Amino acid sequence: MQLGSIEAGGTKFVCAVGNEDYRTLDKVVIPTTTPEETLSKSIAYFKKFPEIKAIAVSSFGPIELRHNSPKYGYITDTPKKGWSNTDFIGRLKQDLNVPMYWTSDVNGSAYGEYVMSTLFNEKIDSLVYFTIGTGVGAGAVINGHFVGSLGHPEMGHVRLKRHPDDLDFPGICPFHGDCLEGLVSGPTFDARLGKPGKDVPLTDHVWDIMAYYVAQAALQETLMLRPDKIIFGGGVVSEAFLVKVRAEFDKLLNNYVDVGKLTDYIVMPSVEHNGSATLGDFALALNEYNK
Repeated sequence: MQLGSIEAGGTKFVCAVGNEDYRTLDKVVIPTTTPEETLSKSIAYFKKFPEIKAIAVSSFGPIELRHNSPKYGYITDTPKKGWSNTDFIGRLKQDLNVPMYWTSDVNGSAYGEYVMSTLFNEKIDSLVYFTIGTGVGAGAVINGHFVGSLGHPEMGHVRLKRHPDDLDFPGICPFHGDCLEGLVSGPTFDARLGKPGKDVPLTDHVWDIMAYYVAQAALQETLMLRPDKIIFGGGVVSEAFLVKVRAEFDKLLNNYVDVGKLTDYIVMPSVEHNGSATLGDFALALNEYNK
């Protein structure tokens, strides 16, 4: 059986075809330009695979997830220029007559990590997946179901206690200033230091400041959802950075609840090559087909 995946990002669309074992059979990367051009190229790609039974889309947002909304399947009021109020699923269905599943990009990644854990008999019931890159977002899966019904979670915009050495930095989020995204997303390096994060050594104090904020986010989800693990992906994250995050988290938690071994609790993605969302989409497409 062939299944389709669209990981729709603000910079690129990763369109892929896989099977019921969640293995990628073919893949293409399409630059994110205008909605019509990008979606038309995505449709043309999938038309090469007439045996596809279902497609799952995990998209940048905000998006409308409520089936009873007239804008279900839309990207709504996004800061991505030209993409506000785009009928994403409606456009796909004009040319592709297959069942479609629609969710956020981080939900797709979270589901991919959840499925990966079941494939390896890790036997976890819940997880939270954060991506920290150009923006910050997170998805949560509990017993195979996403958290959120009115809409998808926006954990990237939670408010935080400021680091005492960072009080003068206003943050860069256009909506909230110094929310999590406004303090730790990739562009904050340029805003603070005038250079990209890849050029900032891990010995720079800014990494300690960011670890303090990321640890707070992990603490919030720990105490609210009590997941089996918290996964951090995205371009800002590395294993060396997570060492700092775990140390800050340990201090903030102060042994209040038991989360087990921190190196097993706060982790990098298990799906290699940023493939969590694609794997998750294959699984979600299969679920949609089997309804």
